[in-house]
Amino acid sequence: MAIFYNQATLTYGNVIKNSNITEGEIISGISIDKTAITSEYESGSQIAYVITLTNNGATDATGVTLTDDLGAFIIPDTDDTVIPLSYVEGSLLYYINGTLQPTPELDANGTLVIEGITVPAGGNATVIYAVTANECAPLSAGSTITNTVTVGGACDEISASATVNVREYFDLSIAKAVCPAVLLECGEVTYTFIIQNNGNIAVVATDDVIVRDTFDSILHDITVTLNGEELEAGTGYTYNEENGEFATVAGAITVPAATFVRADEACSIITTPGVAILTVSGSL
Repeated sequence: MAIFYNQATLTYGNVIKNSNITEGEIISGISIDKTAITSEYESGSQIAYVITLTNNGATDATGVTLTDDLGAFIIPDTDDTVIPLSYVEGSLLYYINGTLQPTPELDANGTLVIEGITVPAGGNATVIYAVTANECAPLSAGSTITNTVTVGGACDEISASATVNVREYFDLSIAKAVCPAVLLECGEVTYTFIIQNNGNIAVVATDDVIVRDTFDSILHDITVTLNGEELEAGTGYTYNEENGEFATVAGAITVPAATFVRADEACSIITTPGVAILTVSGSL
């Protein structure tokens, strides 16, 4: 709603006469609001959107078309436009004043276009649908997807947007190797633990990640390194030579975040995990 004012003048000779001031009010025929039910996304997750159309006019608005850009954005330093969201087939719900209606026509080839919406005078229409964060969705920490829906009005287009944030997390896996696999009794052996992080944030000391193992056969006179740097007994790890129980101290293990690089001439993203390498060497 907007208030406007207008005044005319009348001049003759050196005389100027002002008219009264008129006041008018502009009421938008249709207003639009868009809400993301889910605030975070990750690769392959679903996001639900609610779009509410309100008709402030005195007549029904029929044949209304909604166009959703599905988060389309231009890749920095390129002219390439990618679409990070995909419509979930069959998810569309359409209500008039809270009453469920037959599913309207839609086209989800690229952007999402929904046709044939009716917004009754003094009432509202609600459209709900789900999308999936596809292979184009940015995954690095701090990434967002801003999704905009547009309605063509009698005078101008109106639009509404909703922004969702990438979920920030770490995702760890561990693999273990022994070298040599065959050795003489009383020989030296090294266990290597490869810890990978496929998440978009780093593991820091306060995350209290601990590696535990029980060596059988029991190791003696062990040396422990993390990423090539020696850890000290007590502050970096604990070890019981009587039963072979080994554990890193909480906070000793840190792992960098994965990196996410968009593949050349493709929409897909290449994930390179962050890695930490722990070694334990000793004699049998």
